[in-house]
Formats: sequence, C-alpha cells, structure tokens
Amino acid sequence: MQSLTLEANAKINLSLDVTGTRPDGYHLLTTVMQSVSLSDRVYLELDRQGNGLILLANDLSIPLNDRNTAHKAARLFLDAAGIDAGVRIFLEKAIPTEAGLAGGSTDAAAVLYGLNELCGSPLSMKQLLELAVKIGADVPFCLVGGTALCTGVGEILTPLEAFARVPLILIKPDFGISTPWAFQRYDENPATSHPNHSRLFSAMQRHDLKAMQDASVNVLESVSLTAHPVLDSLKQHLLDLGAGMALMSGSGPTIFGLFRETAHRDRAHAALEKRLPDGYQIFSVTTRGQGLRVI
Repeated sequence: MQSLTLEANAKINLSLDVTGTRPDGYHLLTTVMQSVSLSDRVYLELDRQGNGLILLANDLSIPLNDRNTAHKAARLFLDAAGIDAGVRIFLEKAIPTEAGLAGGSTDAAAVLYGLNELCGSPLSMKQLLELAVKIGADVPFCLVGGTALCTGVGEILTPLEAFARVPLILIKPDFGISTPWAFQRYDENPATSHPNHSRLFSAMQRHDLKAMQDASVNVLESVSLTAHPVLDSLKQHLLDLGAGMALMSGSGPTIFGLFRETAHRDRAHAALEKRLPDGYQIFSVTTRGQGLRVI
C-alpha cells in the first residue's frame, strides 16, 4: 500500500471579469488568482492489488460519491493513465464549501497530482491540466498555484510575478452562494464596471494595495452583493479596519481584505471577532507562492 499526504491551498480572486460566453454556455473569464495559506489536507492510498474507489471526509455535509470533485479526479486519472488499482482518499476539510475559495477544486487538483506521484508520473503536467479542466474551471490553477492570470474558462494560465507573504483576512458568512446561480444572474444583469488589469499588475509589483483596490473589480459582486447586502458591509468593515484592498472572492460569499502588516491584520481580526454574528468564519492567512505541497 503506497500513501501520500498533500496540503491543498485555497485561492482568492484578486480580480474577476467575464469577457463572453462560449457556445456550450461556459463563461469566458479574465481573472487573477492567488493561492492562500488556508488549506485542506488530502490523504491518498494506492493499492495496486485492490479495486474500487473509497472517499471519506471529516465534513459530513459534502458528497462522498462521484458528485465530489476529488472522486471525479481519481476516476479520470486512473482511466487516463490506464491503471487498475484501488484508491482510498480522505479529505480533512478546513476550506469552507460554496465560499468562492476553490475548496473542491483544490482537493481535485491534489488528487490528480498525488496519484500521478504515487504511480510514477505516467502523465505529464500538460496531460494533468487537460484532465483538470474537465473537472472544473478552477482546478487547473489549483494544480499550478501561486499567482496567475487565468483566461478562457480558467484553463489558460499565465504565471505572474509572485505575490506571496501578504497578510490577509477571509470572512465567510453563514451562507453559501452557488456559482451557477451567480453566473445565471450575471447574464441577466451584467456589470458596468470592469478591472483594469494593466494597472492591477503594476500595483501588484509595487505591493501598492490602495492602487490594487482602485484598479480591481470582481464583476460578480454586482450580483452577489445586491442579493446579500451584508457582503458590502463586510468589505467596508475590512477597509475601515485598515485593509488596503477588500474584494469578494469568486462568486462569493467570502470577502477578503489585504493588509500591509501582519500586526494590522491581527488587530483587525480581533475587532471582527467582537462584531460579527455567530456562524461567521474568520481566517487570518497569508498569500502563498504555491498551491500544492507534499507533506
């Protein structure tokens, strides 16, 4: 029995623009994705004498069958690599679900990467990325991690200068937002404000958070913040507490705030704990230079 444990990091969107729709209905995106230190642990076991795919998790609210992205990733990998083996996966979840943080996508990426390692790397990174996009738009980025401009439906990755070790706070309210719901509502009422990516890239290189705030937009905020006005209040709380930039990640509902100093972030975290309702989750994390790590 071979085994491997991976750290699978969440992501945030430092910008998100919808640039069109493909004939099959998938939305074309231009988004800057960034790995953060909030992470799940993915435990993998490969039994070349066994059969079947077993998925377990510490979170009983997630599906443990082929509806789960980790399960899909394992089946796709085994079929693509032509390997007949038993696989056991245990997900130790820390990333909230339906949060806009790619919790399911990063688990799937970890399964693809980890099984490839356990099997002696029969597939190239290009092949793994081709499998990743079949699972979900965020999975290719989660496979590579770090800082990247993602286009197409998310599968075209252009690495950017690392934006690592920046302290931030994530606030996840006590409700989720479905990504299909957000895009459907966006189609009905598109945003009128869009990110200026050339200005954003320049600001990121200077670590000028205020300039990043001025240049960046997540167009899905026009939908999610309208439906849930508390999200706009959370953004303002973070800015009032010293964040240089605050934005919704993905389709939400998680709001993040970037800070110049760890001490400033920690003071903001303490203040938020006193004022936010029960059921809201607050995470103090940092941006990361990678998205997956064997541990």
